[in-house]
Amino acid sequence: MKLNVLIIAIFLMASSCEGKKKTAEVLKVDNDELVKKEIATTDFELEVYDYDGFSAFLEKKDNKVYVINFWATWCAPCVKELPYFEKLNAAYKNESVEVILVSLDFPHLYDKKLKPFIKEKKLISKVVALDDVDMNTWIPKVDKDWSGSIPATIIYKNDNSKFYEQSFTYEELEKELKQFLN
Repeated sequence: MKLNVLIIAIFLMASSCEGKKKTAEVLKVDNDELVKKEIATTDFELEVYDYDGFSAFLEKKDNKVYVINFWATWCAPCVKELPYFEKLNAAYKNESVEVILVSLDFPHLYDKKLKPFIKEKKLISKVVALDDVDMNTWIPKVDKDWSGSIPATIIYKNDNSKFYEQSFTYEELEKELKQFLN
């Protein structure tokens, strides 16, 4: 019994130290074998920024390629293309590429809709929420030609950037990324 409690404690400590908070569910099987199953929880801290705080994500000059996608859970084309951003993140994680998913969901829905969505879809890319009601001020700061519609994406490396007000297939997204990988 003490060994089972120790194993459970070790699993819980190990899982809580990972980047996205996880909890461990330990199941006891008939033959006294223990099985661990990790499950994402909705009790993680969602990073929420106003535009001034968020703008730092658009200004990094560290020779890394940033793929920043503006989306929302209520936007069907956004949700449809999220797996492509996740696939891109996984495929290029060792090539100085960082994918950042910027949720434009309504703040009152973060706990009820956004966090459960992140859990359900098992999003690995960094997800932040942009909570700045003055869209007429910050949208043109992101890109002077942006109408404000989503999905929208910026890909940049240092001072070289390109803005896309469109949906992507994985092939289209990867093609655009490769222009920045020199």
